[in-house]
Amino acid sequence: MKKFVTGLAAAGAMLLALTGCSAGASGGDGGEKAPEDLIVGFAQVGAESGWRTANTKDVKRAFEEAGIELKFSDAQQKQENQIKAIRSYIQQGVDVIAFSPVVESGWDAVLQEAKDAGIPVILTDRAVDSEDDSLYETFLGSDFVEEGKKAGEWLVEEYADSDDPVKIIQLEGTTGAAPAIDRAEGFADVIKDDSKFEIVASQTGDFTRAGGKQVTEALLKSNSDVDVIYSHNDDMGLGAIEAIEEAGLTPGEDIKIITVDAVKDGMTALAEGKINFIVECNPLLGDQLVELVKKVAAGEDVEKRVVTEETTFTQEEAKEALPDRKY
Repeated sequence: MKKFVTGLAAAGAMLLALTGCSAGASGGDGGEKAPEDLIVGFAQVGAESGWRTANTKDVKRAFEEAGIELKFSDAQQKQENQIKAIRSYIQQGVDVIAFSPVVESGWDAVLQEAKDAGIPVILTDRAVDSEDDSLYETFLGSDFVEEGKKAGEWLVEEYADSDDPVKIIQLEGTTGAAPAIDRAEGFADVIKDDSKFEIVASQTGDFTRAGGKQVTEALLKSNSDVDVIYSHNDDMGLGAIEAIEEAGLTPGEDIKIITVDAVKDGMTALAEGKINFIVECNPLLGDQLVELVKKVAAGEDVEKRVVTEETTFTQEEAKEALPDRKY
């Protein structure tokens, strides 16, 4: 009899422990936690660009101001590092996990682990290609396809009065990353109906300034008569500027440059005429992320897709915006 009672007690203790591990944002008394009692795990892509640095800084600021504990990890642009960080957050029993996926594919297993543990997941900046959208609560970020379309629309308008061929080099973001895939798709969709536009080379610069310079140097050797460089972010475009200048050409004149992001360094180059057009991708997602965390932790319904508001910039618009630019 004593062994039976002891076994019941052990089983009860195990059940309690399992319940505690999957309690998500519920307090010990079964009620919802106050925001200041929440713990959030955030797995960042890395620090590959000025955009990412601004994004990290804003996320940390927003959670600090909200009084919510944030556990932060830098994946250094490696998917395996992000998966390791997410599994660590699951083991720690955080209340919400947020992350910006390095690439689109390969997340189902770890997201299922989070779901099984009762921990809601929020995607920020980048999406995943999972067919099961119940594995995450919401995706907060830009419409990357639309960004690519805006870049293409400017190009079409810029060369509307010319019938001459327009040769384009595309500097792609990290292979497999949502912004790289979508920005290329949106751009191609807009220019495909006009035969004068031709992408003569397209190669990844991994969203870094060094990568943008290195790729541009190599591609200019085999495409010396290129007219336009379309860069998936400002940093690669800034690297391209260095390569163009070292080749004895004038960026913005001999070769027109279109970029995406609108970080301060990119905007400065636009104001100076070295970049011709920038499509904004707003990195200041911190406040929106905090609000989403509070809602999903409280069990409230949220929209599956939350799009950030963004604009575009010409040279004159960049000059006007720069003095008040926060990133």
